[in-house]
Amino acid sequence: MAKKAVATFAAKSGSRSMVKCIRMDKSPKTGAYVFTEQLVDSGKEKDFFEKK
Repeated sequence: MAKKAVATFAAKSGSRSMVKCIRMDKSPKTGAYVFTEQLVDSGKEKDFFEKK
């Protein structure tokens, strides 16, 4: 089962809201799955999950 989670964080400055995205990728060296986590701007989650 693929792990695709998006958790929202409240921005204290109020200027931007960030979300933490977690994507499961397959390692080209070992073939094992690794999890890639990144904080991205709200509204750009789709770009994060599309690129590899």
